[in-house]
Amino acid sequence: MAEKTKRIKFGKKDSQLVIRINSEERDTFISLCEQLDTSAAREIRRFIRGFLAEHQEDAPPALKP
Repeated sequence: MAEKTKRIKFGKKDSQLVIRINSEERDTFISLCEQLDTSAAREIRRFIRGFLAEHQEDAPPALKP
């Protein structure tokens, strides 16, 4: 039997971040994302990447790439 090769995707998402927000804000955000043909998760990841890039020089050495 052939051995299956595991494929590792670049930038594989392997963790979750749980946040609590007002349900009205959540619903408005989800609705706006749908109108803009994007997803809430994609926009939150985009925010996090931008935030990290903006503040990378201020980050402790252990958090720098």
